[in-house]
Amino acid sequence: MPKTSSRVLTLLSLLQTRRDWPGRALAERLDVSARTVRRDVDRLRELGYRIRASKGPDGGYRLEAGDELPPLLFDDEQAVALSVALQAAALSAAGIEEAALRALTSVRQVMPVRLRHRLEALRFTTVVDAAVPVAQDTLVEVSAAIRACEELRFDYARVGDRPGADLSPVPRRVQPHHLIAAQGRWYLIGWDAGREDWRVHRVDRMTLRSHRGARFTPRVVPGGDSHAFLRGRFRGATDGEKWPCRGKVVLRAPASRVIPFVSDGVVEPVGADSCLVELGAWSWGALAALLLRFEVDVEVVEPPELTAAFAEIGQRVSIAAGGERRGERSPQGSASAV
Repeated sequence: MPKTSSRVLTLLSLLQTRRDWPGRALAERLDVSARTVRRDVDRLRELGYRIRASKGPDGGYRLEAGDELPPLLFDDEQAVALSVALQAAALSAAGIEEAALRALTSVRQVMPVRLRHRLEALRFTTVVDAAVPVAQDTLVEVSAAIRACEELRFDYARVGDRPGADLSPVPRRVQPHHLIAAQGRWYLIGWDAGREDWRVHRVDRMTLRSHRGARFTPRVVPGGDSHAFLRGRFRGATDGEKWPCRGKVVLRAPASRVIPFVSDGVVEPVGADSCLVELGAWSWGALAALLLRFEVDVEVVEPPELTAAFAEIGQRVSIAAGGERRGERSPQGSASAV
């Protein structure tokens, strides 16, 4: 028979795994009498657990919510998951950083050595909470490779919507540097020695190989800020966080109306009903579309590429509205233009 303290902890673990436990089933699982189960339940109640007992031939026990938080038991996977969540919360800028850090410290202090080693290897930064599920073991393995400065070998899933496109996974070998949660996904920033360039990979599309590669000397991500580097890649930028396409226009609208919708641009009043706007986007067409959302007249200041993008959009709009198709001639014999 297990010692009393060990048996009580086992009882608590069982009560946490399902809503209702028949008394006879608990006695069989613990290899004790029904009377011993009742005494152990009383010991848990003294520790602050609210356990409701039901009488009768099918009577049993149910662990309920209490007024205070008593000690909890976690299995290995729950403990790792809890630590991942607490570390993310400690970096979330959500106002709970200090409490999350204290909770993380408390959890680590009482963990078995085998789990503590896994958690010590888990290091990441976060921008917003991740939403796309990623295997816990994958996060731990990637973090361990970052800490050990060892190459990661993995197969990377390709995505596409073209019929007949080859979507078979592509083998990759990357020197991992940063693991970041942003915009609902996990991203790995690493140096691809074969391409001699930095690459960003979505972790949910990675299937790790069984062995890691050679050790490497860490590099500094361009700009020295992994968050800024990732934001720049989201924008399609090759130089820091700057948008690859940036232009200036005059909008026939008051600056006060435009400013709330230009988060990372520059707005300068030109008059009571006009303003100068400098804004960026990942393409000239996207920039033109962003400016058209104000539904006012637009005068392009620079560059010529933005003027061409407006002309292209105008032609597409004309087609959508049932006007002349691209390349058709007007009655006067000239090509249609907008």
